[in-house]
Amino acid sequence: MNATEPLRSGPGAARAVPSGPGGLLDVLNVAAVLLDAEGKIDLWSPQAEDLFGYSAQEALGAFAGHLLVHEDYRDLVLDMFAQVMGGGGSWAGVFPVRHKDGSTRMVEFRNMRLQDGARDYWALGLATDQSTVRQVERELALSAQLVAQSPTGLGVLDTDLRYVSVNPAEEQMNGVPAAEHIGRHVHEVLPFLDESFEAAMREVLDTGIPIVDQYTVGRTPADPDHDHAWSISFYRLEAPNGKVLGVATSSVDVTERHRAVEEQRHTALTLQRSLLPPTPPRRPGLEVATRYRPAQAAIEIGGDWFDVIPLSGEKTALVVGDVMGSGVVAAATMGQLRTATRTLADLDLDPADVLYHLDHVTDGLDTIATCVYVVYDPHEAQCRLSLAGHLPPALLHRDGTRELLDVPSGAPLGGCGVAFHTTRLRFEPGDQLVLYTDGLVETRDQAIDERLEALLDVLDDPHRSLETTCDLLLHTLRHPGDHDDVALLIARATPPGGHTAELETPPAVRGPR
Repeated sequence: MNATEPLRSGPGAARAVPSGPGGLLDVLNVAAVLLDAEGKIDLWSPQAEDLFGYSAQEALGAFAGHLLVHEDYRDLVLDMFAQVMGGGGSWAGVFPVRHKDGSTRMVEFRNMRLQDGARDYWALGLATDQSTVRQVERELALSAQLVAQSPTGLGVLDTDLRYVSVNPAEEQMNGVPAAEHIGRHVHEVLPFLDESFEAAMREVLDTGIPIVDQYTVGRTPADPDHDHAWSISFYRLEAPNGKVLGVATSSVDVTERHRAVEEQRHTALTLQRSLLPPTPPRRPGLEVATRYRPAQAAIEIGGDWFDVIPLSGEKTALVVGDVMGSGVVAAATMGQLRTATRTLADLDLDPADVLYHLDHVTDGLDTIATCVYVVYDPHEAQCRLSLAGHLPPALLHRDGTRELLDVPSGAPLGGCGVAFHTTRLRFEPGDQLVLYTDGLVETRDQAIDERLEALLDVLDDPHRSLETTCDLLLHTLRHPGDHDDVALLIARATPPGGHTAELETPPAVRGPR
């Protein structure tokens, strides 16, 4: 840290800024004493009264040597005083001083000669308690050693996010010499770092709330051709008097872990997508659009799936499910459940019976899953559906009204032995059924009821294309960095043998849902 700091905005920006109590000078409690040429006390600061015990009335006009120095040391003090007043330079050191209570205390002194306009000489003494100085020195030395020897990258930035200091580990991590950090803005030093780095520091400066273990990816001059990853913590630095000094960063390079996680992510995502069906098949009386969106975190990828299964009599089974857990294991389990579901669908069972058998399959896999299973019959214009611990489907009617289906939610698959129920639902040409997993609507900071209402709000146009509606739902409800994957399936009934374009368009309804 530099001893002086230049004005960045020119001399006109200079101004006096008061500091509150508790600063370093208050900790040191520096006393000021002014002596005339004869050694009499002419000025006496309040800190001198605290340090030596004598009030200003008791000290002013007294000979400092007689008041403050034990007679055993008096001749030595007088000699040093004479040397300073004779132009022999200033004197600094530790000296025993007699306190008013009779005790002797070791005091750190700085003595220097002053000259006024009348060419008279004075002696200025600055003094503070030696034990306090030594304690501060020890703390500074310990802090310096901890910072210099820490294997963790440590940086200190001022309130303008300009570097004040960095330790050797941070210097090596960034690939920029320490001297080239000082006084430069963080993005001048690290131009390729993610914007979240600066945003996190500004948030900490504003709120004072630390941010711990934020995952940041970017490139530095140390290795400009490859991405690196860091786990970084941010905390606000404050003086003892509460003044905000800046923000400190603590960085650990986790690039190897990041690359391993990315490899795991790629493996899980490849497996997941290989197990999901390709473009949904064209089905009689039905138009279908689907989406799968992986979680941002590799360890969260895995368990969500959808399926469109042709059945006899031009019927179609629609499935959306979510295996609890994440990663490759969850993706593999999802593949087993999808295969089992397709096998059971070929038996043309009632939806509740399909879930009953899947419950036993899941029990054997030692996992838990939620699922919604729907059978659509275009000739009867109806759906039969059953839920296993899954969120309720949304129904958008042709006239624009929409609702969350009030059907029994059932229990998750996994050997619970709870009975499942089948619900019959009119599903006429132009109606849309929206099936989804919880990653679409669940967040950490909003109630699920609010999120389900937000889902219904998006379903405001029954004539919008299903592909557009899928994208709109994901764009509106999904946020960057979400920690769960999403499976989404929207089905719209069409006239048997026809398509959506053949539907007559009734007047849009914008009344109650």
